[in-house]
Amino acid sequence: MLEDIKKTLWATADKLRANMDAAEYKHLVLGLIFVKYISDTFAARRAELTTRLTNPADDYFFANATPADLQLELEDRDYYTEVNAFWVPESARWESLRASAKQPDIGKRIDDALTLIESENAKLKGILDKRYARAQLPDGKLGELVDLVSTIGFGDNPTNRVPPGNGDAVAAPQGGRGSLGRPGASSARDVLGQVYEYFLGMFASAEGKRGGQFYTPASIVKTLVAVLEPHEGKVYDPCCGSGGMFVQSEKFIEAHGGKIGDVSIYGQEANPTTWRLAAMNLAIRGIDFNLGREPGDTFTRNQHPDLRADFILANPPFNISDWWHASLTGDARWVYGDPPQGNANYAWLQHMLHHLKAGGRAGIVLANGSMSSSQNSEGQIRAAMVEADVVEVMVALPGQLFFNTQIPACLWFLVKQKTHRKGQVLFIDARKQATMISRVQSELTDVVIERIAATVAAWRGVPDPSHSENDSCSRTFYADIPGFCRSVPLTEIAQHGHVLTPGRYVGAEEVEDNFEDFTTKMQQLTEKLGEQMAKGAELDQLIRAKLGGLGYEF
Repeated sequence: MLEDIKKTLWATADKLRANMDAAEYKHLVLGLIFVKYISDTFAARRAELTTRLTNPADDYFFANATPADLQLELEDRDYYTEVNAFWVPESARWESLRASAKQPDIGKRIDDALTLIESENAKLKGILDKRYARAQLPDGKLGELVDLVSTIGFGDNPTNRVPPGNGDAVAAPQGGRGSLGRPGASSARDVLGQVYEYFLGMFASAEGKRGGQFYTPASIVKTLVAVLEPHEGKVYDPCCGSGGMFVQSEKFIEAHGGKIGDVSIYGQEANPTTWRLAAMNLAIRGIDFNLGREPGDTFTRNQHPDLRADFILANPPFNISDWWHASLTGDARWVYGDPPQGNANYAWLQHMLHHLKAGGRAGIVLANGSMSSSQNSEGQIRAAMVEADVVEVMVALPGQLFFNTQIPACLWFLVKQKTHRKGQVLFIDARKQATMISRVQSELTDVVIERIAATVAAWRGVPDPSHSENDSCSRTFYADIPGFCRSVPLTEIAQHGHVLTPGRYVGAEEVEDNFEDFTTKMQQLTEKLGEQMAKGAELDQLIRAKLGGLGYEF
């Protein structure tokens, strides 16, 4: 099973890092996985070309070609770039690196290969992290890591390959699919993409608080995607971390029969190493992207000033206090009021509204305090946003969803212009909907995510595409559910001081009355109380008798 392979790969990779910090080691492992991917896709295209160039029935047939002619033809980079495969120079190909894995200068060889790959592929310029020569790993460990990554790759059934448990080399089977079109279940793109995503999550967990800076838990991202349904147009994340929002958007599109080419990906990230992670995470899946010319602060160095997106998905850092710069005074983004200089929450919300097109939707993860805070100008900005009818849905999340913080969080869903339910906000209280997956970590299951998404879709009046219009299972019928969801008019929200906490509006969960059950329980409790009182009286008499024997009078 692929799940078992991912766990074994992680356990082995984690063992190899010895005493190196996970935050540093992450880039070594994920960088090698990326190089393995682009080298494998290059090799797959090369194998496909070899077959086609030697097949008389194929349009690519190279008549009367000698072996030398064939090898020269296979080095024509146009064959690779026409199918969006990265061009990998011979000395940078994985087989060359793997052959040198035991050499003492393997770190420098990897850095040189990365430099060469960048120079041959403009899309990768400045993205690959060249830190292997200076990696503080014990002797031989980097070579063992190369051997480990070599076990991930092509094969008709990659889930049957068992990676080494002790760093021993295992040759990656050769072969692959016959086309670099839409990847199949056994393609390198699927396998390496899943391994990459799994490692991102495991490194986030290993790093603890710092891990959350680049990784948003998958169940939260799935919820945003399921509610927004980003099927086509421009998708934007102004604080994209490692690119998880985009990956889940791709999965949503493919699951609903669409093509990833139907969306354009735009992102920005301030942390240079995380910016590189995002670029590699997207490239590994063949997703075209624009993360700006360079890493940069979203507020002061906006990489997409003219962008108006159809969908925005974001998990900005909570409550950051050091975001302000004098150049932001009177910025065009602050339509609903100047954000307080000591907290960026309402700067993020307004930045995203600014970058939405008319009819566009945004989903944002923020700390719970954003729903009710009245410090500085936050209360006034929130009131202005509510009265402008740009707040569509508010979702309260369970605790313990994040790797990096125990701060309770919520989801804001914003619209530039409402086309339905004008003058209303949908509140969903999902605080009790979590499932614990470890002692300290919880998640939202797919069933819960679908319930939230179906509730929002029904509230919007959007039918479920998997059912006919006349089907009783369609999502066109919405009803308030006490304790879970309620559609609230803006006038009522104003009466509550424009506080947007779902628990204030959805009410208490209904409890089914059962008089017979109540009577039975009451009788049992009464009998239990009688027994306890009788036993108490016996103990009281015994204590009095004992004390009387000691000369005490009552």
